[in-house]
Amino acid sequence: MAKKSAAKKAVEKIEFQAPVVEETIKEAMAEDMEGLEIFFDRGKIPSGGGLAFEIPGEDIDQPQLVQQLVGVMVDHHPVNGYWQEKYSGGNNPPDCSSMDGKRGEGTPGGDCKTCPLNQFGSDEDGRGKACKNMHRIYLLRSGEILPILLTLPPTSLKNLSNYMAKRIITKGHRSYSVVTRITLKKAQSSSGITYSQAEFTVAEVLEKETAQQMAAFSEGIKGITRQVKVMDDYILETVDDEELPFERMG
Repeated sequence: MAKKSAAKKAVEKIEFQAPVVEETIKEAMAEDMEGLEIFFDRGKIPSGGGLAFEIPGEDIDQPQLVQQLVGVMVDHHPVNGYWQEKYSGGNNPPDCSSMDGKRGEGTPGGDCKTCPLNQFGSDEDGRGKACKNMHRIYLLRSGEILPILLTLPPTSLKNLSNYMAKRIITKGHRSYSVVTRITLKKAQSSSGITYSQAEFTVAEVLEKETAQQMAAFSEGIKGITRQVKVMDDYILETVDDEELPFERMG
C-alpha cells in the first residue's frame, strides 16, 4: 500500500497556475517603484551536503527549509564574479562582474573567455578559477507574481547543462514551457569534501495556452532580472574547481 501511495504521489500533476497581473498592480509597480530596485527573494543552497534549500519565510528572521523548489524558469543566465580579496560572504560587491558570462565590468574587466582570472589554476590555491562562474535561475512558483532567485555554484552547472540539453531543448520544450523541480543531493569530491549539488527534473509540461502566457511573462521580466547586480551570489564552497567535469562555453 505504501509503495502504491508513493507511486501515485510521484506522478501527481502540479497544475501550475500562471500569474495574473492586474492592471492596477502594473500601474502601482510603475508609480510606487519608480527609482527603486526590486530585490528578489533568494533560495540558498546549503554547504556541507545539506539537502534542504533555505528560502525567506513570513518572518524575515526565520527562513524556511524546503526539500525542493518547483516552478517555471522564467529567466536563467550565467554570471561571473571576481573578488580581489578572499570572499567571506555577505553583500560584498565583486571587483569585476559579468551579467552574461562573456564580458566583465570592473577591474580587470574585458573578455571573460580570455581573462587570465577565468582560467583553471588562477585561484589562490592554484587549482580552480579566481573568477567564479555561476548561473542564475529565476523560478516562478505556482500562483506567485515574482520569481525566486537561485544562484547555482560551479559544482551544479553540469547538471543544469544536461537538464537543459536532454530534458528540455531536445524534447521540443523551452525552459518557460515546463514546470521544473529542483532538489539537492549529497556529493563528495575526490579529496573527501562533502557538498550539496542541485538536480533537475521536469515536473509537468505546460498546456499550450499556459506556455504562451509564460513566454510573454518571461520576455517581460527580463528587463528587470538582467539588471540585478552580482552581490552575494557566490556560495562559499571548499570543493576544488579542478574536479568539475564541465566547463561552461562562452
